[in-house]
Parts: sequence; structure tokens; C-alpha cells
Amino acid sequence: MSNLDSHSERLCQRSYWLKILVYVGLVLYAIVTLIPFLWALSASFKPLSEIVSGDSSLLPKHFTLDNYKQIFFQEPLFLRWVFNSVVIAVSVTVLNLLFNSMAGYALARLRFRGKHLLFLLILAVLAVPAQISLIPTFLILKTFGWLNSYQGSIVPSMVNATFIFMMRQFFVNFPKELEEAAALDGSTPFGVFWRIVLPLAKPALAAQAVFVFMGSWNNFLLPMVILFDPEMFTLPLGLNAFKGQYISYWNYIMAASMVFTLPALIIYAFFNRYFIQGVTFTGGKG
Repeated sequence: MSNLDSHSERLCQRSYWLKILVYVGLVLYAIVTLIPFLWALSASFKPLSEIVSGDSSLLPKHFTLDNYKQIFFQEPLFLRWVFNSVVIAVSVTVLNLLFNSMAGYALARLRFRGKHLLFLLILAVLAVPAQISLIPTFLILKTFGWLNSYQGSIVPSMVNATFIFMMRQFFVNFPKELEEAAALDGSTPFGVFWRIVLPLAKPALAAQAVFVFMGSWNNFLLPMVILFDPEMFTLPLGLNAFKGQYISYWNYIMAASMVFTLPALIIYAFFNRYFIQGVTFTGGKG
């Protein structure tokens, strides 16, 4: 018994030190990740002269709110860029939640001709880089007359093969008994989906909402190609406008970047309690 006790004690010690090493590694990684963000936050309260002087201090020596006053009150298009980004990102997120969930549920539950071929095509789309579809998307939007418009920024991004696959995996593992009970009560297939399945899919929907919103909010390539009028710019394009030919206004860029980061933090904080659970639930059998 003493040998077993000593062996068990050694295993406990190894587990303890392993946890310590993991936590130390995570803390170091968090510090490395946070330092650039903290520097950007600090720089947003510094005058341009202090930023370009090469001083890497995290605390501003000459604290000022002029950078935020400039972008909110002196830059005439900044609030319009914020509005454009919010409209596009929220619309894309809502449409993705609806259409990706409907497609995923159909692939997981419904029986129809060509279902497996369609699923294989969706998997094939996952292997195609988004940049390849950029020129065809531009030509299609030009044909419809949707360049430099909200619909041109929203419609090409309103479905996503990755999240169709993710929702399909979630619904494959969804208990059929609930759907069968609702069907026995007289609910239609759409009623079962809308009233029973979708409300119980909050973890997967929350995970999808975070990823889709972040992708749309940070999207730079598609807006750069299809948007020409500065009044239609999104925030990523607007931030680029602060970079002049001979000088970059880093103080304004940092202040605008903090404003740009805030909605993403709010979205993640709001959906955080569902996020990990949703990512976990979307695995499982194929």
C-alpha cells in the first residue's frame, strides 16, 4: 500500500506542477497579447508628437482627449462610417443566423433528392479561398447595379458555408424526441424548427453570431473593392483614410481603432456564456 500511496503522491505532484506551467504559459501569452492593445489605448490619449517621438511608455505624458474630439466632432464622416459598419455587420449577422440555421437543419433532418451532393458541394466550398470569388462577386454586383450600396455589401455575405456545416453538426446531435413530440401536437416542420429547435440552439447561434459579426465588422477586402463613395465607407476603410501620402495621423488612427474595437468586445461579452458551449456542441457524429 505504501508503494501505491507514494506513486499516487508523485502523480499528484506532477499534475500540480503541470497545472502551474500551463497557467504560467497562459499568463505570459495574455501579457504578450494585451501589450499591443494597451499601447494602442494609451496612444489614443497621446498627441501625435509624443507618438512619433519613439517613446514606448504605456502611460501618456501629455494626456489629451483631443483625438476623440477630432474624430467625433471634426471628422464629418466618422459617425457615418460607424453607422455603415453597424448596419452592414448587424444585417449580415442576422441573415446568417437565419439562413445558415435553416440550411443546416435541412441537411441534418430533412430528406430530399440531392441532399448528399449538396452537402459535398458545401464542403468543397470550404476549401475555396474567399479571394477567388472576389472578382466574380464584383462583376455580379456590377450587373445588378449594387456597387457602392448597402445591399452590395450585405447580400454576398448573408450565407456562409462554414456555419452551414457548423449548424448541421449541431442539429445532427439535437434530440429527435423533442421534434417528434411537437409534430404529434400538430406542428408543421417549419413550426417545429421555429418554435422548438431554434430557441434551444442558442449556444450554437451565439457562437455563430460572434464569428459572423467579427468577420463582417473587420471585413476590409470586399468593401474596398465595391465601395467608392467615402460616405459609404465602413470603419476599416475609414481608418485607412487617416493615412495620408506624407504623414499618418496615428493619434487619430489609435482613437478610431479603440472605437472600432468596442462593439466587438460588447458582442463577445454578451454572448460569452453561450460561446464555449456552442463551439463544443457543434462537434460530434457526422
